[in-house]
Amino acid sequence: MKNNELNQRRLQATPRGIGVMCGFYAEKAENATLWDVEGNEVIDFAAGIAVLNTGHRHPKVMAAVEKQLQAFTHTAYQIVPYESYVSLAERINERVPVAGPAKTAFFSTGAEAVENAVKIARAYTKRPGIITFGGGFHGRTFMTMALTGKVAPYKIGFGPFPGSIYHAQYPNALHGVSTEEALKSLERIFKADIAPDQVAAILLEPVQGEGGFNVAPNDFMQALRTLCDSHGILLIVDEVQSGFARTGKLFASEYYDVKPDLITMAKSLAGGLPLSAVAGRAEVMDAPAPGGLGGTYAGNPLAIAAAHAVLDVIEEENLCERANHLGQHLAEVLNRAKAQCPYIADIRAQGSMVAVEFYDPQTGAPSAEFTKQVQEKALADGLLLLSCGVYGNVIRFLYPLTIPEVQFRKALDIISQSLTH
Repeated sequence: MKNNELNQRRLQATPRGIGVMCGFYAEKAENATLWDVEGNEVIDFAAGIAVLNTGHRHPKVMAAVEKQLQAFTHTAYQIVPYESYVSLAERINERVPVAGPAKTAFFSTGAEAVENAVKIARAYTKRPGIITFGGGFHGRTFMTMALTGKVAPYKIGFGPFPGSIYHAQYPNALHGVSTEEALKSLERIFKADIAPDQVAAILLEPVQGEGGFNVAPNDFMQALRTLCDSHGILLIVDEVQSGFARTGKLFASEYYDVKPDLITMAKSLAGGLPLSAVAGRAEVMDAPAPGGLGGTYAGNPLAIAAAHAVLDVIEEENLCERANHLGQHLAEVLNRAKAQCPYIADIRAQGSMVAVEFYDPQTGAPSAEFTKQVQEKALADGLLLLSCGVYGNVIRFLYPLTIPEVQFRKALDIISQSLTH
């Protein structure tokens, strides 16, 4: 097979709405390496969009799935339950940074987790309103499209969207939005759009993923917790992209002095298999009536087995510490490159959740064009990078945390060359 031939078949067989970034087709993968159908090798700094913190085909994950395959592949947990679901919930309950006893429910996708968090919040508070933030990404279903704070390409042509959803500003120093201004935008929503006693939850990513790896300041998170407590509003933290050691802690929420009421998670939870979860304060999680939560494939036993292995790998291989180690080295390379690359406007790093943002030095405007150039140069040298940001002018680095040191150093050299030559 040839990549060009497969691309022609794709154009004939699949709709244009499914955008495809790469012109090559995967044949096999191992840890941080992809091989295409023509035998070309690529270092994978995309990791299936932050799904592979433990790398492609980690031996422990593979072994866990193979073992479960020999037992059963599906019963629908709501029909015939199984112990592995319960024990995984127990493990997450022990680690999730919420106040008091916690409970966890499993689903299949990040969007499902977010939608169910909204359902739980509305059931608990008996209120309709949800406030979220510009630049946030929460999914592609109708509810999560409404929650997402970015129009192109996610919302174009798909409205109308569900109501009682409001967007505030997310703090972003580079874009001139201070914590104070972000909090004022919430007050404007309370004055102009919905009374606080009608708001069920405030939902945000502690580190925005698609929005550009913007990190929520600690004073902002503290202010949100205070605001929520004063009005009986729940605080929901979306950790779909930031969870499972990416930021140097199991959850990015652990960096803050405040605790959310609900946390959504997915992506790297199951090492490449589709699994998501909502965890939160037990009394909040128990608000929906029996049968109110679930799904045919929710908590699939193969994905549950993989997630157990992922948690083992994170602990046994010290991936939180390794995330900090690798992220520090990458940030150093980016900061050195900044002296020679006038397009670099900002470098953001929390553990291995690292991004670089580009602005045109002549116009001062966000530069999606330069971002694409860097991506293309890197790919030509065998390194796959992803862009993000409201203006498409940010490159995010999502390497597996298990990447070998030699391969990581090679990738850093490619990044440096792509930025400075």
